[in-house]
Amino acid sequence: MKKILVLEDEVSIRSFVVINLNRAGYDVVEAGTGEEAFEQLRLNPDIKVAILDIMLPGIDGFEVCRKIRTNDPHIGIIMLTARTQEMDKVTGLMTGADDYVTKPFSPAELTARIDALFRRTSTPANIEAGEIVQGPFRLNTKNRTLEKNGTRIKLTQVEYSIVKMFMDNPGEALSREDILNRVWGRDYFGELKIADVNIRRLRIKIEDDPTNPSYITTVWGYGYKWGL
Repeated sequence: MKKILVLEDEVSIRSFVVINLNRAGYDVVEAGTGEEAFEQLRLNPDIKVAILDIMLPGIDGFEVCRKIRTNDPHIGIIMLTARTQEMDKVTGLMTGADDYVTKPFSPAELTARIDALFRRTSTPANIEAGEIVQGPFRLNTKNRTLEKNGTRIKLTQVEYSIVKMFMDNPGEALSREDILNRVWGRDYFGELKIADVNIRRLRIKIEDDPTNPSYITTVWGYGYKWGL
């Protein structure tokens, strides 16, 4: 069974989420504080996705996200944000989240986002060993790792999927909609900005100068292009 961590300090909301995720077939581990979340992650190393509320007593959801991502680049992370707080969405993604869901949300919406994240972060068992080498980059498609000039770059699974998409299509201008469909899936109905923020985060990791990118370049009014 797929195991999920739900970090939410409001018991009524957490119970609502847990009941619906259990009905959807997920094994749910609960936490009410950041400290409890870290302990549950230590006790349950098979957790694959974490649902994190932002407003928490003590350590907030951003810091929990940041620490989880530092220790585990592969776990999927979804932030629960307030509908009116636009910066919460951007900040959550920049600290390492893969997606966000705004409150109030329906159980069907949250479950669909979790299902999509599991599909994106799961490594197919039948992938053959292979590498894509372009310029200073070496992408290992079996281990799902990226090296730049021989140095490993820590990527989330979504960031890996973005890099692979670009390296599979060098020089091709890809629209934001196309990137969303290829990486998040055609059944994903989130906002286009999630692609922009993930690419901004990726540039920080791979570009020599993220403010003047030379690998992932912007095609103004359209999308992005991978060029070396």
